[in-house]
Amino acid sequence: MSENANLQKPNIKNNPKIMKAWALYDWANSVYSLVITSTIFPIYYSIITTAYKKKVFIESSGEWKEVPVPHMINIMGNSYEPTAIFSFSLTLSFLIVVIISPILSSLADTIGNKKSFLQFFCYLGATSCMGLAMFTGMNNVFLGLLFSITASVGFWGSLVFYNSFLPDIATPDQQDALSAKGYVYGYIGSVILLILCLLLIQVVAKTPEETKIYTRITFLITGAWWFGFSQYTFRYLPQFGLVKDKLPKDLVLLNYKNIFAKHEEHGGIFEVIKDNLAFYVDIAKESFRELFKVGGELFKDRNLKFFLSSFFFYSIGMQTIFLMATLFGTSEIFTREEDQYKLIITILVIQIVAIFGALAFSRLSKSIGNKNVISIAVGIWIICCLSAFFLKKENPKVEIQFYALAGLIGLVMGGLQAMSRSTYSKLLPEDSMDNTTYFSFYDVLEKLAIILGSLIFGIVIQKFHNMHYAFIGMSFFFAIGLILIRFLKLKSYKS
Repeated sequence: MSENANLQKPNIKNNPKIMKAWALYDWANSVYSLVITSTIFPIYYSIITTAYKKKVFIESSGEWKEVPVPHMINIMGNSYEPTAIFSFSLTLSFLIVVIISPILSSLADTIGNKKSFLQFFCYLGATSCMGLAMFTGMNNVFLGLLFSITASVGFWGSLVFYNSFLPDIATPDQQDALSAKGYVYGYIGSVILLILCLLLIQVVAKTPEETKIYTRITFLITGAWWFGFSQYTFRYLPQFGLVKDKLPKDLVLLNYKNIFAKHEEHGGIFEVIKDNLAFYVDIAKESFRELFKVGGELFKDRNLKFFLSSFFFYSIGMQTIFLMATLFGTSEIFTREEDQYKLIITILVIQIVAIFGALAFSRLSKSIGNKNVISIAVGIWIICCLSAFFLKKENPKVEIQFYALAGLIGLVMGGLQAMSRSTYSKLLPEDSMDNTTYFSFYDVLEKLAIILGSLIFGIVIQKFHNMHYAFIGMSFFFAIGLILIRFLKLKSYKS
């Protein structure tokens, strides 16, 4: 235990160098979220999975317009829409994260080498981003989907340990400012890299084939950016954690160097591995036991029961639409390859508008209360879903309509996310020592919503071969969320 105790580094709280190193990981990893999840990779995937373009005569405008026809993806003798497969891959990605997140959280609190876990998932995500450069066509589409899944697992897995460092390196009075600093670093860094990627794709590339090559280069750059800038974090972030008494004889499964030792003092390598496996099984059991226990406690409270139920249903719509918006734009609105990167500018605008939306809805809540603000936001989301259903590529004004819809989505997305988190915080017991556990449950619930939403989205696309119908399904979940949120009875602010 003396060796483990040495992992507890003295005088680390509010150390400027350590806090800067922590915040800069946001600068390093946020490029994945913007470049791979939201913009360039979905567009590239859409281009690669398009078989050919057919001309369709539009009676309303009297023009011929090119419409993409997708390559169908064959799995075990069945043909699937590529957008449906992409949605299913997201489902699998978040399913993996939901399964491992509680276990990783327990390990973060139990074992004193959180930085090693952070490094592992960082490198998994960064190398997976670079691996996407090998996705060159339909002949290796499953390789591209595999790297997309592992990149997602690396990103979300690393966040478990990254977030757990915050209370260790900063006192409560410094945590809000430090967390905001990380967010600002991440936003600025991801926008800078996205602009660089746009220059390569839109300016340096001269032909459609060169565009594909430079797009794959952006995947390499994204992974290298994540990998490279994280080194500053790993250099100064301390290797420590809240180490508990009962640890395996030797953590060989977490330290590959120990595998090659003889371990004679512990009965040999096989005995040590057996002890390791038993330790991790216990960790897994305890983590899920705690998760269900917390969920049961939260749902005993009337307000929390209705809020969390509402949050789950409207998160199904909100998160799924954000993840699939780019593919919708490439499939239904910007069908020409030379126009599809307009979507990237649209995503940037959505992010900026979301910041103003969060501020505007926060101010509005002071006047009419959180419950009413959330109700308004969810109601606007329903209008957005119905509007998306009626967007038709044949309409000559469809691009303008899409931009207007994107701006409205950005406004309510930022506002609803901010209000959801703050409302949940207000509903929790005051002065509770379990806030970390409560928010862990909140995050898992949100990811379960994404799993269900992306799965339904993919099934609807596969059945109807049309993404419009999926928006009708999402509006149904928003409606359930709207009904449930009205049952809240809040005493601390207007309801």
